[in-house]
Amino acid sequence: MSEVLGSQPAPPHAEATLEHLRGVGARNATALAEAADALLTCLRADGLVCTAGAGHSLAGVMESFYRAGGLAAVRPLYRPDLLPLHGAVASTGTERTSGLAATMLADAEFRGGQDALVVFSNSGVNPYPVELAVTAAGAGSTVIAVTSPAASADAPKRAGTTLAEQAHIVLDTRTPGGDASYPPRDPVTAPLSSLANAYLWNLLLVRLHDSAQRAGLELPVWRSANTVGGDDANAANLRHYGARVPGLT
Repeated sequence: MSEVLGSQPAPPHAEATLEHLRGVGARNATALAEAADALLTCLRADGLVCTAGAGHSLAGVMESFYRAGGLAAVRPLYRPDLLPLHGAVASTGTERTSGLAATMLADAEFRGGQDALVVFSNSGVNPYPVELAVTAAGAGSTVIAVTSPAASADAPKRAGTTLAEQAHIVLDTRTPGGDASYPPRDPVTAPLSSLANAYLWNLLLVRLHDSAQRAGLELPVWRSANTVGGDDANAANLRHYGARVPGLT
């Protein structure tokens, strides 16, 4: 008789990945609480949470923006040449371009001291993510980095410093240098950073939700447009943020 579907043990790599994510949650408990407090302060001031990244770290930005169950007060910092789908090699060159960060923040009308910045970057060593942190912090805003100090230690310091060193709050993805996780002894495949980015962002949303409830603040979140009443529920967020977040329209 065949075994019941689902009764088979998970493959070893699946268990290792789950263990990695459990470690991410445990490692970042204090930092997540600090990050939630920072975002709550931003929302109380009617600020925006600007999210940024380059290359595959843009998956974290995508997860943060206009997503069912996600925070409505998010403005993604994005241009096509940062995304590998618009030119893989070119996107690497763009991330290494000094001066781009200041341009992106200026174009987004980033309000120092009112808006917050979340930067996703696994290695955290290229000029774009590092200069985003330096510029936003210099303007008086809180900078939250979703990055791996371990990966930074293995990477060339193209900006002379790292994202983790310049951010106020570091959410550590715990991913190794090179990102790959399999096979365990000499990993060449199965990157971890995208999984860790999404997991940390979800943990941050949970913390933020609980902090907002304790403070008596209604958190602006998106409902799925594919549920009954979803469009009506999202209308207020679109009215409030539509003019300030061009990507919404």
